[in-house]
Amino acid sequence: MRIVVPVKHVPDIHSDRGLTPEGRVRRGAEDGTLNELDENAVEAALQIVEALDEAERATSEVVALTVGPVEADAALRKAFQIGVDTAVRLGDDALAGSDVFATATAVAAAVRTLDAQTPVDLVITGMAALDGLGSVVTSLVAAELGLPQLTLASRLSVEHGQVEIERDLDGVAEVLSAPTPAVVSVTDHVNTPRYPNFKLIMAARTKEITVLGLSDVGLAPEAVGAQAARATVVTSAPRPPRPDVELVTDKGEGGLALADYLIRNDLV
Repeated sequence: MRIVVPVKHVPDIHSDRGLTPEGRVRRGAEDGTLNELDENAVEAALQIVEALDEAERATSEVVALTVGPVEADAALRKAFQIGVDTAVRLGDDALAGSDVFATATAVAAAVRTLDAQTPVDLVITGMAALDGLGSVVTSLVAAELGLPQLTLASRLSVEHGQVEIERDLDGVAEVLSAPTPAVVSVTDHVNTPRYPNFKLIMAARTKEITVLGLSDVGLAPEAVGAQAARATVVTSAPRPPRPDVELVTDKGEGGLALADYLIRNDLV
C-alpha cells in the first residue's frame, strides 16, 4: 500500500502573524512548523500501514508531500520524525501566491506523478491548514484527480480495497465507504499523533527530500501562483485590541447592571 500525505509548512500558531505587502501570509523558517492538523493525517497513514500483515507492510510506503520553498522542508523533517518513509517537495518560484485552487492543482499534479512511478492507494490530509483555515483543498484535490472523497473522518479503516470512515454530524454519526484509490481528510479526533523518538529525530536531519519542479509534474507556470489565483487580498489590518474588562461589584443590583450592559451593547 502506498499512501501520500499532503502536509503544509505554516507559521507557528503562537508566533506573531501577518501579511506581506502582496497580501500573502508572512512565512519564515525560524517560526514555521508542520501544520498541527496534518500530524493526525500522518498518524492515520502510519496506523493503516502498521495494521497490515508483515508481507504487505514490507512493501508499503507513507510519503509526505508538500508544496513550497526550501523553508517548507521543516515540515517534511517533522513528518520524518513522526515516521513517514519518504518526503517530496514541489518547489518552484512560480508557485508563490497560489490560492487554494492553484494549490490543489499543484498537489494533484504531484500525486499523479508519484502514482505514475508507483500506484498511490490513498491520499490522506488533515481537515484544515491553520494559516488559512479554508478546509477545501482536500475536496479540490479529489476533484482534480477524479477520485472519491471521504472527508472529516473521526474513524478510518482500510480493508480489501475499501476505505471506510465515520464522521460526526449534528446528533448523528455517518459511515461512508469508497473503493481505493480515494482521498480522505481526517479530524483531530481520529487519533493522537505519536511523539517522535530520539532515533527518528536524529535520522530526520539527514534523510533525503526529493524536490520536484513544475516541469517534473507537467504543470505550466501560468497554471499556479498569483497569476492563476481566483481570489486576492485587497486590504488587511491588525485585529483591534479587545476592550478592557468591565468589572461590577454586586451590591444587590448586579442583575440591573448586567441588563444595562446587554442593552447598551445591543446584545438583547
